[in-house]
Amino acid sequence: MTSDPRMTVPKFLRLKQQRKKIAMVTAYDFPHAKLADAAGVDGILVGDSLAMVVQGHENTLAARLDQIIYHAEMVARAAKQALVVADLPFPINQCEPSRVIDEAGRVLKETRCQAVKLEGGAKQAPLIEALVTAGIPVMAHVGLRPQTVHMMGGYRVQRDEDQLLTDARAAQDHGAFSIVIECVPTEVATSISRQLMIPTIGIGAGPGCDGQVLVLHDLIGMTSGYTPSFVKQFADVGNAIQQAIRDYCEEVREGAFPADEHGFS
Repeated sequence: MTSDPRMTVPKFLRLKQQRKKIAMVTAYDFPHAKLADAAGVDGILVGDSLAMVVQGHENTLAARLDQIIYHAEMVARAAKQALVVADLPFPINQCEPSRVIDEAGRVLKETRCQAVKLEGGAKQAPLIEALVTAGIPVMAHVGLRPQTVHMMGGYRVQRDEDQLLTDARAAQDHGAFSIVIECVPTEVATSISRQLMIPTIGIGAGPGCDGQVLVLHDLIGMTSGYTPSFVKQFADVGNAIQQAIRDYCEEVREGAFPADEHGFS
């Protein structure tokens, strides 16, 4: 019997035990998810960042659950190997456990996602436990939490090591299988990662985390507007697309396209 190549939650957990670095990206549609999956990422996050990346909003608060489900279904259908995780958008992580279970259950039932991501730490620990008890794997999220951007006064580096460790431990102890650590000093994120048994996924948290996640559009140069300082651009796809469209417009206007070979006889 051949082994299933698909990443699962237990396999994801074992990557830390095996001391293998974890590579994740966000994706929001079938074509990008298919490319990411074929390239060998370990996980794909259908983030509420779609509100900014796809819809053009100024923050993630505009993302709705039905939109997450719509995009997650496309992504999960494309992914043949990667673990697919979907965000629970604002303000679900502030709701009663029964509603959170219902909403997270919709995500798993209506998509092929294997897990959900819930922003929060110690305060959301009872929700994490309720979800896990209901059979829904949870990835937690500490540090900068975009859904509370107004409470935090903007997108700021989070430096309270005691609180960050408290949040991370609470998430782990209540059943989270992994934790995203966002915009935290390298030394702090490294220390937290060493003290946890579950994988930490950094974004703007330095190399000491067990893995990394980046917005796919950022790393391939398709960002519209501000690009965070922690992003490394691995390709310039955005300019290549613009140039291709310019060339197309020019050929259409000059009558060079379509040529005879592009028609039917």
